[in-house]
Amino acid sequence: MSVGRWLGLAGWLALGYGGVCLLVFLTQRSLIYLPQPAADPSGQLVLQVEGKRVLVAHRPHAGSRALIYFGGNAEDVSRTRAELAALLPDTALYLLHYRGYGGSEGSPSEAALRADAQALHAHVAKRHDAITVVGRSLGTGPAVHLAATRSVQRLVLLVPFDSLLAVARGAMPWLAVDLLLHDRWDAAAEAPRVRAPTTIVAAVFDQVVPSRHAEALHRAFPPGVAELVLVPDLDHNTPVLSSAAFRAALQGQIEPRSAEPGRGAASFVAEAGGLIA
Repeated sequence: MSVGRWLGLAGWLALGYGGVCLLVFLTQRSLIYLPQPAADPSGQLVLQVEGKRVLVAHRPHAGSRALIYFGGNAEDVSRTRAELAALLPDTALYLLHYRGYGGSEGSPSEAALRADAQALHAHVAKRHDAITVVGRSLGTGPAVHLAATRSVQRLVLLVPFDSLLAVARGAMPWLAVDLLLHDRWDAAAEAPRVRAPTTIVAAVFDQVVPSRHAEALHRAFPPGVAELVLVPDLDHNTPVLSSAAFRAALQGQIEPRSAEPGRGAASFVAEAGGLIA
């Protein structure tokens, strides 16, 4: 093949690659956020944030204990509310419908979800003293952000990531995601500011967010703050009530252990007879 033809082929390949990059750049939020309608629209709390009507799946309960929940990118948190209500009967529940999800107005983005998380915490903190924050998968981002910037009693992270950018790099190593990604959700960068006892539950063989991302996040926390639980037969989308490890973490039965200076609390793998999902 002549030099000219090689150059022509390289040009077409570069053009095709550029087209793919442009497509990803323009449609990336539709790949990250997959809004779901609310199967159960009852018991909704309404917040006004930045001129948008943001909905919260709510289960009221008098007393000091409350749980704020941030779900996955395709999760209907109104369904999760029923699971948490059965598991935590003595806790007030606040599950955020991201913008564009479950009837909330607007479009989801990292900046929007951060603002909504802060507004929800402000609402809950006026009514409850002992606040547990839970983030599942995509919810890792707003959950860690809230724990790093607001007063919370506990943080629970289910099948989390260290950053969305790191996950994208691993999933698409051929794509220039460092240049393209708007919403990076860098939880590992905010983790060093978290002081609340933190439990991380990860699936050893997670096909969506490989467990190395949970391990990297765990290492980012200050020494002794976070405990990592690696579960062999847990799936990324396992329902809350179907996982003993999820249930134990949410009920506060897993606490960070002491650690040597400069190291996070030791991680462990749940074994038979222990925390098996």
